[in-house]
Amino acid sequence: MPNRLTGQSSAYLRQHADNPVAWQPFDDAAFAEAVRRDVPVFLSVGYAACHWCHVMAHESFEDPEVGAYLDEHFVPVKVDREERPDVDAVYMSATQLLTSQGGWPMSVFLTPDGRAFHAGTYFPPRPAHGMPSFRQVLEAVTEAWATRRGELEQAADAVARAVAGQAEDLRTALAAGAVPVPAAGDGPDPTAAALEVLLQEEDPVHGGFGGAPKFPPSTVLPLLERIAAGPGGPAAEQARGLLGRTLGAMRVSALFDQVGGGFYRYSVTREWSLPHYEKMLYDNAQLLRAYARAAAREPGRGDERTAAATAAFLLRELRLPGGAFASSLDADSPSADGDVHSGEGAFYVWTRAELAAVLGPERGTAVADLMGVAAGRAQPLHPGRVLDEEEQALWDAARPELAAARAARPAPARDDKVVAGWNGLAVTALAEAGVLLEDPALLLAAEEAAGHLWEVHWDGGRRRLARTSHAGSAERSIEGLLEDYALLAEAFLALYRATGATAWLRRARTLADAAEERFSHPDPDPDGGERAPGRIWSDLADVPAPLLAAGGSGRAQPLDVVTPAGAAVLAAVLVELWALDEDEARARLVPSLLGPLQLLAQRSPRAAGRALTVQAELGSAPAHVVLAGGTAEDKLEARRAVGPAAVLGTHVIDADAPGAPGAARGRTAPGGRFTVYVCRDFACRAPVHTVAELREELAAGD
Repeated sequence: MPNRLTGQSSAYLRQHADNPVAWQPFDDAAFAEAVRRDVPVFLSVGYAACHWCHVMAHESFEDPEVGAYLDEHFVPVKVDREERPDVDAVYMSATQLLTSQGGWPMSVFLTPDGRAFHAGTYFPPRPAHGMPSFRQVLEAVTEAWATRRGELEQAADAVARAVAGQAEDLRTALAAGAVPVPAAGDGPDPTAAALEVLLQEEDPVHGGFGGAPKFPPSTVLPLLERIAAGPGGPAAEQARGLLGRTLGAMRVSALFDQVGGGFYRYSVTREWSLPHYEKMLYDNAQLLRAYARAAAREPGRGDERTAAATAAFLLRELRLPGGAFASSLDADSPSADGDVHSGEGAFYVWTRAELAAVLGPERGTAVADLMGVAAGRAQPLHPGRVLDEEEQALWDAARPELAAARAARPAPARDDKVVAGWNGLAVTALAEAGVLLEDPALLLAAEEAAGHLWEVHWDGGRRRLARTSHAGSAERSIEGLLEDYALLAEAFLALYRATGATAWLRRARTLADAAEERFSHPDPDPDGGERAPGRIWSDLADVPAPLLAAGGSGRAQPLDVVTPAGAAVLAAVLVELWALDEDEARARLVPSLLGPLQLLAQRSPRAAGRALTVQAELGSAPAHVVLAGGTAEDKLEARRAVGPAAVLGTHVIDADAPGAPGAARGRTAPGGRFTVYVCRDFACRAPVHTVAELREELAAGD
């Protein structure tokens, strides 16, 4: 049985293609081989930017003796959790049930049909710190499989039932506390309850939420922004303050790469002072969007600078040939002799001596003091506070010199697989930032990435979207998840808002329709309980048999994790298409996607930020500026007059464009004269005919 990882889309899998282990991808052939040989499956799950995944690979999977033992007694299967979040989620639940903890690398032992019976995370090459060696674990499992098979089968059954039960318990608990999704202005407002909880959970000293480890609250930032942008009053003011404090704390912290831009995955410390150095596309895309929007709504706080630096990082370090974006940069950096295993964060940290060598003794000392670098230590640079004008000038002069010096260091590895949904997040962020920061290069980058995704990932004949691609090919990819369809549809809508090109709107409609076809089916019990009638949604179009055996169901995940829940994003897409096309059929699907918001708002708003954001948007009237007649220059000037509002909630619609949305219906230009209709809540004011009059109308509506 040869190693089958060569040529896989995932860099993480390809990193193991030369191991002396006959690694198999997670597919039918691997499990069929386990059934044929009647041996357990050893499932190893990780990702390319994972430090301890690299450590275990170096210590154990590169050892020929370990490889020979694995191949003799198991079918070894390697999974990239970013490529297969479905596999990761099911077996992480099993691992947590078996060990009361979880993490990566995840090491799970399965029956030939896919049920977990033993699990762990990192295992050392020799016994240490109370942990057995990996070889000891393998030998113990092998002996138990040979002598206590019945017990292992019983354990596997129990774990599978528990995994299935966890998901069912969550659905039951949510349904028990559910209220129907309220119509605008009707019923309890879940966003008010969510804001109250978020204010209680805020770290009042260091910003953000919770203690260590502290992650950027990427998925809840849009909710705070939406509440802050709503009608005035205490809630808007509280949300504005919470959003500003959170963005401000991260901006001056070590979570943000002060030299090269972009954010690390999380901070090991509560005060954001020691990052874990992976840089993920999904984090940076969501944070770029948040900072660009904050800069447009409240300029002068430094958000624009952070947004621009993050966008520059994406284009410089994650952009691939063809325009799409790579998934991540590794936490580890190779040392001068090529040893990658001892250099976590080495690319990013500085000593005082290194700063002095680049900047000279006087400036180096000043920058070290400014950026919190202690004597005798290599540390990430961060001021921990807002810089005054003189300090900012010092840093602005030093930063390019440090960036140039850092570029000569061995750089972290890049995982160049393209994930459709994560790229959708990047396209949305870049499209909006291009308008909000007045940087056409960002908008162009968004268009190029979106074009690449449509060309490579979308199969129009089969109406299928591939989740991943590598080097311009999606041939080895699984079908996209609900989040991939939804996030890419949202990206196409963002491009429509930013450019007015109806091709993007048509593609968004296509993906929304395909998502409904692939991921939903009629509710067999539409009157049962409090659940909104309509459709039942899944995160997977087809659930692999091993996942079903292990207790998985494929039902749509109602909660945000590091990316927003696919069901909530699709709900947002449908709300926007409803507003544009005035299509009530799309609006009727939204309640079945959003789920029990009131309970989520009260108990876990940080895990339901996107769904709550959609609910807040349901309470606001759609706004359109419809352009008819006139010249292309007239319409361009009108779009410029709308300005940032074009991506912050007001659609600019060209009624004369092929495929214009339904909201343009009946908005004509008598005699071909340039005519502008300003519409809110499905009603339009008297038309105007000049850009100056348009500006007056917009000002009157603010």
